[in-house]
Amino acid sequence: MELREAQRIIDEFYGERDRERSVWKNLVWLGEEVGELFKAVRENEGIEEEIADVFAWLLSVANVLGIDIEEAFRNKYLRPEGPPM
Repeated sequence: MELREAQRIIDEFYGERDRERSVWKNLVWLGEEVGELFKAVRENEGIEEEIADVFAWLLSVANVLGIDIEEAFRNKYLRPEGPPM
């Protein structure tokens, strides 16, 4: 699966609600999921699920802001001169 496809899937399922919720509330949810990821890593339990949740919320934020996350990644990390240091 490509990033663009994952972003489209999240938008199909959650896009309307995400846009109604606003970017700020989506960022709060993203932050909460990052906290849950910290806890999962600390306890060595449920890490994959929390990574998936963080990724999904990041895609939601990008969707609300109208950012193609695959293009943003390519522009920053796949430049001819290499990734930024």
